[in-house]
Amino acid sequence: MKHMYPKNGRVILHVDMNSFYASVEMAYDPSLKGKPLAIAGNPEERRGIIVTCSYEARSFGVKTTMPLWEAKKLCPQLIIMKPNFERYRAASMGMFDILREYSVLVEPVSIDEGYVDITDSYEFGSPLEIAETIQKQIFQQLDLPCSIGIAPNKFLAKMGSDMKKPMGITVLRKRDVPHILWPMEVEEMHGVGKKTGEKLRNLKITTIGDLAKADEVQLKAALGINGPRLKQKANGNDSRKVDPDSAAEFKSVGNSTTLPRDVTNQRELLQVFEKLAGQVSSRLKRKKVLATSLGITIRYKDRKTITRSRKLKNPIQQDDEIFKIAKELFIKHWNGNAVRLLGITGTDLVEPQQAVKQLDLFSYEKDAKKEPLFQTMNLLRKKYGSKIIDHAGTLSEINIQVPKIGTDTSFNKDFLHNSHPMRKPKEEKDDKS
Repeated sequence: MKHMYPKNGRVILHVDMNSFYASVEMAYDPSLKGKPLAIAGNPEERRGIIVTCSYEARSFGVKTTMPLWEAKKLCPQLIIMKPNFERYRAASMGMFDILREYSVLVEPVSIDEGYVDITDSYEFGSPLEIAETIQKQIFQQLDLPCSIGIAPNKFLAKMGSDMKKPMGITVLRKRDVPHILWPMEVEEMHGVGKKTGEKLRNLKITTIGDLAKADEVQLKAALGINGPRLKQKANGNDSRKVDPDSAAEFKSVGNSTTLPRDVTNQRELLQVFEKLAGQVSSRLKRKKVLATSLGITIRYKDRKTITRSRKLKNPIQQDDEIFKIAKELFIKHWNGNAVRLLGITGTDLVEPQQAVKQLDLFSYEKDAKKEPLFQTMNLLRKKYGSKIIDHAGTLSEINIQVPKIGTDTSFNKDFLHNSHPMRKPKEEKDDKS
């Protein structure tokens, strides 16, 4: 299949989940399928706003950001649900786990979309075959629909994934730009919002083609440095690489391992989780962060993958705490079948100074005993600087040897962050699909 890939260029996919929040709720409760469903903030209140909605609801004219009263007027039978971010986070983890099966170059963009550089993934087939396989696998394993754009760069891949929804696959090449992109309204271009569109129209730029041919000096005067960049993209040019480490604000820390054989023995599986908990704990300490949510991944012998997560009352970092939560999640959700892969991921990361611990009757006495030590450490930091003293667990990993089990895979960016609950998937920002 290598001959089907460019010798010098890249092949990039943009995977965009369709009506993500609503689709996750339908996957969780199949009785909702085929019905008009909307996810809304404050559904009990008249002033609530639609966060996203199913395609069935869209057929009645219901749109994202529409007030609830207006949506109900258009569709009296509309089913309205509160957002369940734990559920969406778990589904997102599962989606990105699948993408990483085909390439190590996976860049999350939001909870429901990401780029995959498959230039060196030709052993899985042609670019179109890989896209079809990913789409099918996400649907079969997670019961979630997605659209995929295939292109030589990130911008064109993004534009391609928007063109066919739901469950569409679009190949968009540079030679397609003049006859496919240029006739489109300028606001339909990725990166051009309402305000930018108004500024461009003031310059008599109404289509993407107009933008591609616009005067660069004029664009820079109106839009600053972003003007020439938009012109480059309008011509189909985008040199940005797929960078797994670019989503800095949505970091997560985790590890997974593919077992050397399929395992059904619960004790063996819990031993694997215990080692993974130690690895995740070490990485959290080295990064000097704590996790306020914890998730596990279970991949079975038949490659069916499930992810389950829990929002934690108190931020955690210690291996015994991580193992305890992972063990509880595993025992609750494991179906007893043979397991091929296990993983633990800590998300919603916070720095120690941001972690406000809610003391309860069980932890109060233990924490109270440590309080004089914490006060002394804080005094030293105030007087001599924040780096004057630290916990032993935050030391460099140079002398730390962590045992590996099978093939170790690191989940650095799962893009699952509950502190930005209303950061919406692509189609939740507009309704072009």
